[in-house]
Amino acid sequence: MKLSILMPVYNEAATIELAVKRVLDVAYPCDLEFVIVNDGSSDDTAELLARVADDPRVTVVNHETNRGKGAAIRTALDTATGDYLVICDADLEYAPEEIPELVAPVLAGEAAVVYGTRTFGSHSSFSFWYVMGNRAVTLFANVLYNCYISDLETCFKLMPVALYRRLGIRSAGFGMEAEVTSKLLKLGMRPFEVPVSYHARGREEGKKITWRDGVAALWIIARIRFGWRARQAAEPVSA
Repeated sequence: MKLSILMPVYNEAATIELAVKRVLDVAYPCDLEFVIVNDGSSDDTAELLARVADDPRVTVVNHETNRGKGAAIRTALDTATGDYLVICDADLEYAPEEIPELVAPVLAGEAAVVYGTRTFGSHSSFSFWYVMGNRAVTLFANVLYNCYISDLETCFKLMPVALYRRLGIRSAGFGMEAEVTSKLLKLGMRPFEVPVSYHARGREEGKKITWRDGVAALWIIARIRFGWRARQAAEPVSA
């Protein structure tokens, strides 16, 4: 198994060097490639990424302008050569050291899709309304798809590269999180959930997601539930 770690980056000069180092320092139970997409950053992100480009495991791709997280993941996917992928943001809200825990169920033959689900606490949450918004979006999906998932919006989503390509994700921004999960649920796939740690940053530290993204997620969930037709829905993805 070869794992492709996909990292979208936009104006993360404060954390990008440490984020890359932490990803590369992890002892993975499989082969690794690390694809980073600098999504039109206007700070020093590009210069800092140039320092890590000589690592043979790392590929850096640059967008001339900011296109959004979903678009950055599409670009990374065009470069990825792994069997499985996992998305890892550069803001260090999630711990790269926990990625092997997502890989373990796949290697054990227990799952094809694994989500790292967050437990929100007073010391690690951005705000009360952020947590309630996340839970409302997740509850909405559970009701519409008659399932029970814990964290629809988690960044840590691990799945076969071929499956992600098959989903045909179109959302350019943060809506890609809702689109990925909704299409998986529409295919009848239920993610295997693994608890992960989470330490939210605040607006002053660069947090970008807003309530508008939550409203957009609700629309995406409903649109896919009642409108999307998977042309390849009959093709199984084995664990």
